[in-house]
Amino acid sequence: MSLKAIASILGLSVTTVSRALNGYDDVAEDTRKRIEEEASRRGYRPNAAARQLKTGRTNTVGLVIPDSVLPLSDSHFTGMLQTIDQRLAREDIDLLMLADKPQDQQRTLRMLRSRAMDALIVTHTTPDDIRLQRLQQKGFRFLSLGRSQLAQPYAWFDYDNHAGVKLATEHFLAKGLTRLGWIGSNEPSSFVRDRRQGFLDAIASHQPPVPVPKLATVAPSRRAGYQQTSAWLASAPQPQAIITDCSPLGEGAAIALQQAGRLSGPQAIPLFVYDGLPHDSIIDHPVNAILQCSQQHVGEKIAEMVLQLLDGTPPEQVQALWQPRLLLTSD
Repeated sequence: MSLKAIASILGLSVTTVSRALNGYDDVAEDTRKRIEEEASRRGYRPNAAARQLKTGRTNTVGLVIPDSVLPLSDSHFTGMLQTIDQRLAREDIDLLMLADKPQDQQRTLRMLRSRAMDALIVTHTTPDDIRLQRLQQKGFRFLSLGRSQLAQPYAWFDYDNHAGVKLATEHFLAKGLTRLGWIGSNEPSSFVRDRRQGFLDAIASHQPPVPVPKLATVAPSRRAGYQQTSAWLASAPQPQAIITDCSPLGEGAAIALQQAGRLSGPQAIPLFVYDGLPHDSIIDHPVNAILQCSQQHVGEKIAEMVLQLLDGTPPEQVQALWQPRLLLTSD
């Protein structure tokens, strides 16, 4: 169905139909309504190329994720992506996923130069993220999920990852549990660094001083969490409590504790899991969690921030820091 066909059916000019469907205010309201109803009834959608020429926008937003299956295997992360996609779709904006592969960086740069996307959402940012630096130098709109060191203000969404882990660590210390174990991811992301530092700062500031904690840096997977926890249980002294910096590591740790009879009962080793256990976890015993907002709320917020950028809001006005909270289910 074309504009010409709609115009013929309604007895209007093609120009009037075009201006009504493109939001011009010089078309009478009753005429606009007739045109929109007819276009909707016949499933008309504007030509994307023509719309881009007129508005200068592609109605496409890119989302950059690491070259790894791990983020997409995290139910919290995929739930957030689904909500972002659904919210942008309500504005007729497509979400395009881009794997952050070194060999594909030239492809991404070509897409940016050709303005094939209106903005980028960059995930798993690092403390000195060269991707964000290049985007800022090119003047390209982007929203960073996590903070980095940049020369100029930029748009970002983040959690206070340091504060969440610090609270969890202080909770264990206040209960007299001083032999603590930390299982953290080996990724270079800012949130990984901040969560680990929250643990270390809580340990360092506690009085009286506590024993040097057990620290492990491993792949953020269920297998690595299981193997590391099993190794600690097989050696002395065992940790009195364990904190993990993500759901997959937390589930692996919980499985190892359950198999050793240490997840519940009088010999239990308390566990704190950042983000809690995965939604489809095989562990049905509750564990302590450092919780962020629901992924639906997170996805909605991120999508709204992207829409602000597309509407021309200055990047320094598109920033949000959300506070995590503790969910205490077992000690």
